[in-house]
Amino acid sequence: MLSVSNISKSYGDRTLFGGLTINIAAGERIALIGSNGSGKSTLLDILAGETSPDSGTVSWARHVVTGYLKQDLVRGAGTTPLEEVLEESPEVKALRNKVVDTYEALSSKPGKDKQNELIRQLGQFEESLEAADGRSSDHEAKTILSGLGFDQSEFSKPLDEFSGGWLMRVSLGKMLFSNPDLLLLDEPTNHLDLDANLWFESFLKSFPGGVIFTSHDRAFLNQVSTMVLAIEPGEVVHYRGNYDDYIVAREHSLEAKQSAAARQQREVQKQMRFVERFRSKAKKATQVQSRLKQLEKVKIIELPRATKKVHYTFPEPPRSGAEVMTLTNVSKAYGDHTVYSGLNLILERGDRVALVGPNGAGKSTMLKMLAGVIPCDEGERRTGHNVITTYYAQHLLDLLTPGNTVLKELQQTAPQEPEQNLRHILGGFLFSGDDVRKPISVLSGGEKARVALAKQLVLRSNVLFMDEPTNHLDIASREVLADALSDYRGTICVITHDRTVIRQVANKIIEINNGKATIFPGDYDGYLHKKQLQAAEAKSNLPADGAGKAKSKAGPVRKRSTKGRREPTRSQEGKTRRGLEKEARTLKTRIEKIDATLAGYEAQITKMEKLFSDPDQISDSTKLLELGKQYEVVKSESQSLWKEWEQLSSDAQRVETQLKAIGATE
Repeated sequence: MLSVSNISKSYGDRTLFGGLTINIAAGERIALIGSNGSGKSTLLDILAGETSPDSGTVSWARHVVTGYLKQDLVRGAGTTPLEEVLEESPEVKALRNKVVDTYEALSSKPGKDKQNELIRQLGQFEESLEAADGRSSDHEAKTILSGLGFDQSEFSKPLDEFSGGWLMRVSLGKMLFSNPDLLLLDEPTNHLDLDANLWFESFLKSFPGGVIFTSHDRAFLNQVSTMVLAIEPGEVVHYRGNYDDYIVAREHSLEAKQSAAARQQREVQKQMRFVERFRSKAKKATQVQSRLKQLEKVKIIELPRATKKVHYTFPEPPRSGAEVMTLTNVSKAYGDHTVYSGLNLILERGDRVALVGPNGAGKSTMLKMLAGVIPCDEGERRTGHNVITTYYAQHLLDLLTPGNTVLKELQQTAPQEPEQNLRHILGGFLFSGDDVRKPISVLSGGEKARVALAKQLVLRSNVLFMDEPTNHLDIASREVLADALSDYRGTICVITHDRTVIRQVANKIIEINNGKATIFPGDYDGYLHKKQLQAAEAKSNLPADGAGKAKSKAGPVRKRSTKGRREPTRSQEGKTRRGLEKEARTLKTRIEKIDATLAGYEAQITKMEKLFSDPDQISDSTKLLELGKQYEVVKSESQSLWKEWEQLSSDAQRVETQLKAIGATE
């Protein structure tokens, strides 16, 4: 579909990437990753034909139609989401124009050869146009809009009544409806809630064409990608698999580079000792010059930077009461639209709550009422004993003092904290060395977000409310945020669409939908499991057995014993549980070991396949034959490990199900 050969791009003295070569085929879903400013969006512009590379070539297969989602909003004044999506794409309009032009060319009675060529082209154009027109347009457009979170009543609302995030969804829906052969997606998940994210993942996984996308959502990267194209300092690398596979392979690559760099350093030091020892010896002058020339030719191995987990030392907050926040019979409306009526909710000390639900369900309204940012129309909001709250939202970025340095901004927030501790915290937020002396005015949006987050976490609060803290943050910064929230000692209530952050931080999920708040104790994966059980029960029309409900205060309810069979005793259940937990640990250890080995094999296979694609790199036929044999061995071992991995994963799922079954009876 698309072939990229040895392209490079620079701005001034700064090289974004060079020597980039890749072929994109139908069914390939490539995650384009790299730090902010590394050139991801520039590369997408090049692939879309909107920007030219400094060198190299980009070649498209004939009749390939590309859909490019940028961060530009649709501007369809007076139109509706459905009308905007149904509007013919520029590609279809271009096809219609080509058909008209071809008919006009034929009417001028060209020569026989030219006439035959025009007839052939006309057939291709009309075939493509028929394929574009032959779909169930109205139904498909509505299906896409529904998947992206639009309610049926919103299909006919004017676009100027929607926020920027919803307009971005219209742009995405319009592009998906045009059914291009190749999708180029720049941060497509930025404005999608969790449900829309899941639908979009499913859509892309079944999409028959090629996909190249950027995203800061690690879970989305893992679910969708079949290959990772990483723009790293000084090089662009390819990895087969998803983002986690890339991280494992990158770690192995880093270890190999560290070993090679250490060997190189030892060799350089050895040569330099010889030079220093014999520099003044006339008899050794030739050898000294020879070794100096060798050292000049040595290409020093540069090690990539890696973000490591940081353990934070935040100021110790005072202990709050057991109930930190209570809403009793609360109502809230905006004009004629009632968001909540008779709402009751309690946040307890130690809760690390993630508020989930579709956009527009009232998550931000709930968070703001809990934080005291907006008042309740009716009912009571009551704070617990010794509760000190902090509220984080995007507007805090505008409240940073432009003339302050990063360090001074934190010092003014927490003047009692030692500078060294503040520097340590800033280091955890990726501000190291002289970075802490940077003025706020020169920081990027992502850097300002990290400063604002650090400010909230150094306050001596014991309840933290956060509204979309991952906005503007790249993957490394999101990992830093998740680490910081994990180390925070107070109660947390957060809204985020980043499932990786939810998984690492949350111990309780509150689902907001249709003015109701449903509590799911436990982590995010447990919440998803309970939702699946509920969906299965509803689908099969079976009565609900209480899956997903909290335990009764009266104590656990046991199922009646089957006739002729004893109910297991607590000691028997405990013994069974311990056995299953031991088996689960053993399976997990083996699976992780296989994952690491497979990542190494995949890196080897990719490297060898790259060599096979250009055999001229290996002039010695014997070496080429040996490489072929080695390739077959690695491939065979990789396939064997995949089979074992699948069996172990199946066993792990079985053990997990048994453990959950035991937990449900307690």
